[in-house]
Amino acid sequence: MLRKLIAVALLTIVGTSASAQQDTVKNQQASLFGQSDTVLHKRSFFPLPVLTYSQEKGLEIGAAMLYSFYTDRKNPSAATRNSTINLIPGVTTKNQYKVDLKADIWTRDNIWHFRGSMRYQNFPLYFYGIGDTTHAADKSLLNNVRFRFQGEAERKVGSHFYVGATMSFQNDTYSSDDGKGIYNTMPLVGKTGGHVTFVGLTGIYDTRDNQNYTRKGTWLRLNTAFAPSFLSSEQLWKIEAQGKQFVSLSRKSTLGFNAFFNSLQGSQLPFYLLPEMGNDNLMRGYYSGRYRNQNYLAFQTEYRYLIDPKVRIKVWFVDLHPKFALAAFAGTGTVFANRDFHFDGFKPNYGGGIRYFYDENSRLTVRIDYGVGEKRPGEARQKGLYLSLAEAF
Repeated sequence: MLRKLIAVALLTIVGTSASAQQDTVKNQQASLFGQSDTVLHKRSFFPLPVLTYSQEKGLEIGAAMLYSFYTDRKNPSAATRNSTINLIPGVTTKNQYKVDLKADIWTRDNIWHFRGSMRYQNFPLYFYGIGDTTHAADKSLLNNVRFRFQGEAERKVGSHFYVGATMSFQNDTYSSDDGKGIYNTMPLVGKTGGHVTFVGLTGIYDTRDNQNYTRKGTWLRLNTAFAPSFLSSEQLWKIEAQGKQFVSLSRKSTLGFNAFFNSLQGSQLPFYLLPEMGNDNLMRGYYSGRYRNQNYLAFQTEYRYLIDPKVRIKVWFVDLHPKFALAAFAGTGTVFANRDFHFDGFKPNYGGGIRYFYDENSRLTVRIDYGVGEKRPGEARQKGLYLSLAEAF
């Protein structure tokens, strides 16, 4: 926890060093804080150092770097959304490492949308078991080596509709030197790992005013994917549905709603592919994978309030003109097996945070959140501190 707070302290120093170049387009469009007749097509780069410590990893040194740009700089259009490339490397003092590379590309007038990600990790994680009643005392420390690639392409077919295709490949190996916990005694499908290749179709409805710090609009997505046996350790189906709704209550206030459903189907379900509750975007406050099962359903709402951009803050000898937003969130979620859904399985989460706009034109933020979850009998309340780039949803 202390190391994460150090990263927050470094944030202001790093923020002043972010570089940017820009092209200006005359066009009437609402800016983040009001109406403006100038749209800035701005390239920006923001590096954020991260320093954390935990017993299983030791000291972890990493960074989150995000490059934002526009694909139509020669013939810019005010309607085109910004594209981003996000790189997150990390290494620990116990010779563990990971690297995440993500790209989100919008072509001119948002006709095409491409998303891709690649992840390689040799990193430990905790396994608590399967279901919505797992116990902290049963956790096992696992060694995991993972390579994952995912790509998605979507084409606009109407004013607000997109259709596309997805493909992903993932290969995992697992082992455990931990004599305690549930992993070594629990029968699991894919206990030592395996591989899977999903091929799917996607449909999207999108009326958002901006894909970053959204003020109003609707976003709906449905993806169905199939993993054939000749390309995977097991034959599987996956269904993922998500809906977001944003309501602008005033010039400074926004209310957002998020619903998410993820389901894995097949006769043999590898434990490492089961939907997991908890991350820095949804159900903040829960360790990712603390609860996992065949189906995952979650609901979340978030209230965001913009701070007056005219406020000036003096840090050491530097006068800053920062733009912030405050956020409060609450939600609930559950994991369950087929034909075993029950309302008692829903877990609460709530918390708050702050956003710093380091690129106002593209509405890109640094996000600091503190989330709180349930308190199970005999255990400490589940909670987490998150330092991330871009909004939770």
